[in-house]
Amino acid sequence: MDHVVLVIFENRSLDNVLGHLYGPGDGKTFEGVIGKELSNPIPDWAEHGTDDGQVPFTVATDMDAPNPDSGEEYFHTNTQLFNILDEDNKFKMGDGFSAPWNAPVHGQIPDMSGFVTDYISTFTAEMGRQPTYEEYSQIMTGYTPEQLPVLNGLARDFGTFDHWYSEVPSQTFMNRSFWTAAESSGLVINAPFTDFLTKNTAETLFERLEAHGKTWKVYVLEPDPISFTGLIHYARLKDDFKNRFVPFSEFEKDAAAGTLPDFSLIEPNLLAGHGDYHPAMGRSFLPDNVDIPLDPPSSILAGDAFLDRVYGIYRSMQSDEGSNVWNTTLFIGWDEPGGTYDHVPPPAAVPPHPDAPPGQLGFTFDRSGYRVPAIVVSPWVEPGSVYNAEHRHTSMIATLRKNWDIGGPFTQRDQSAKPFDYVFSRETPRDPSDWASPQAHTVPDYHVDWAATNRRLSNLGKAALPGIIDYAKKHSITLPKSMQQPGYELTVEDMWGIFEIVSAKIFPNLGPGPERIKQLVDHFNS
Repeated sequence: MDHVVLVIFENRSLDNVLGHLYGPGDGKTFEGVIGKELSNPIPDWAEHGTDDGQVPFTVATDMDAPNPDSGEEYFHTNTQLFNILDEDNKFKMGDGFSAPWNAPVHGQIPDMSGFVTDYISTFTAEMGRQPTYEEYSQIMTGYTPEQLPVLNGLARDFGTFDHWYSEVPSQTFMNRSFWTAAESSGLVINAPFTDFLTKNTAETLFERLEAHGKTWKVYVLEPDPISFTGLIHYARLKDDFKNRFVPFSEFEKDAAAGTLPDFSLIEPNLLAGHGDYHPAMGRSFLPDNVDIPLDPPSSILAGDAFLDRVYGIYRSMQSDEGSNVWNTTLFIGWDEPGGTYDHVPPPAAVPPHPDAPPGQLGFTFDRSGYRVPAIVVSPWVEPGSVYNAEHRHTSMIATLRKNWDIGGPFTQRDQSAKPFDYVFSRETPRDPSDWASPQAHTVPDYHVDWAATNRRLSNLGKAALPGIIDYAKKHSITLPKSMQQPGYELTVEDMWGIFEIVSAKIFPNLGPGPERIKQLVDHFNS
């Protein structure tokens, strides 16, 4: 662990992508789905399929499932975990939700029975009609090792954690903040994104590393022009955007040259939603709910292909000096499960600041989000290892504090988290030539024809856009004059263009060059 490379993917539960990793006949103690009769009840207000009573958990047949995407905010997660859906919140999304946010009573134990309930309600809000049984039953599906050969292949050949929990029963931004700060400054949902730009003032792992003589970089998969890690921690990291936030192509160069920093964070392309395993971005976002396959190729296929690329780079790190495969750990994590089904109830959790008042939406941060995949790749890990102890995102900070001597706890959450350094149990390392060589499935060409698909931003992109526009106005970044015209409506292509214009000022290494900016401005003003 002289060097650590952390890649954080998007919106999948353990059952959804690793649930079929091991079965009873494999001789492992693994909390998966094989051999279990798992199901969720169908609410009596559903228009289709109520005679069936239950939806059983089955193998996914669509590599883009769930499509449209499932709900992931705090109020959706409450329904998924406890099957509580306030009448005023039925068939609602986003700003349509209201207190008490489908929240459980204090101390209530989640029974993981509300995934079907929430998906039917969310689908109806997205699509303007209730789903058929075939449509809503996709929320109760998961993928096999044959469908996701790279992820499952690495889990089998190295070590996987079967009780790794997301930190907040909610969305991306706050869970990513816990990975790198052990808190989210009381924020519980992504919106409004300006809250993260201004209110998330927690000390970050990056600052702590630098204060103790450690180096770090954030590598962002092209063509994403922004780093969500940077924006989430804008108040603390903005001065580092010019030097520490770089394209993924630099990771390839640094890895080959043996010049990786002590800590590397890899961001997939989160803005467009490809290469990150995120579920389908949703046909429901086209005008008039046009029912076309908006998001092929599946992000789950692109995610497995990107993981294969990262693993290949890591495996080939043979430098005699600096970083190499022998002294570097690759850790594969997720931010949150994103509404995909999991059968294991999440535990209670220590609030980051027990004496602090309740956070956004009245949440007290006293319970975890539910399980996500987590895999450790290292020549010092016994192949086929399964770690059953409870871990969480802050276990990364706890491990680095213990092994790198970078100071005391950030919050009580990382103070209570179990480090994972015990996984390096081999006395001699395995040679990379003996490692598994899983082959990713072919990823179909991505739709880039704006006229045909009106290139879709991810949910993260949509959530961040108002904050980006507000940032531009406050920092005198020139936005297209056409935006000021009465009745002007942004297309999704325009939204992407605005991200590019603003990113060129915020993230100079990630944003486009002057020629592209001129092209964008001319487009907007034509």
